[in-house]
Amino acid sequence: MSTANGVSRRAWLGSVATASLVGTAAAQEKAAEKPNQEEMEKKFSERMTGAVLVGHYSVVGKDAKPANPERYELKKVSKFNGDLWTFEARVKFGQTDVTLPLNLRMIWAEDTPMISLTNATLPGLGAAFGARVIFDGDLYAGTWQHGKVGGHLWGTIEKAEAAKEEKK
Repeated sequence: MSTANGVSRRAWLGSVATASLVGTAAAQEKAAEKPNQEEMEKKFSERMTGAVLVGHYSVVGKDAKPANPERYELKKVSKFNGDLWTFEARVKFGQTDVTLPLNLRMIWAEDTPMISLTNATLPGLGAAFGARVIFDGDLYAGTWQHGKVGGHLWGTIEKAEAAKEEKK
């Protein structure tokens, strides 16, 4: 091996090592910028209190039919205990129109909140409910299950006043 090849190989390895260190430092700096959990929870609570989820749901196996409208009017959303949150909500879909407090498990995928509900009984709605719903900016989307029937749900997150204006 000539000295020139040995020098260029060392230079190449040095460049790769430097790039790797710079990339690691940049990733650590980006992670440091991420808001802490308490801040994210406070922002979520403030964003969702007084909000209205306006969207649609589908039923698997009946996908040829148009999506059904749904509406969740959130009076108050607050952290209850641990990863449980209370959603004081008016729920409207199909023939259902009920107002109740819902204690729901909230999971965070980095800065994205997700409701996780498994085989739950909901007052006024029945048993064997499940859902996974993510909130991303002004959008929500997820899946739902009620016994053997399930489907998808999606829509927009609006402040109550804007949603009232839209309804007129």
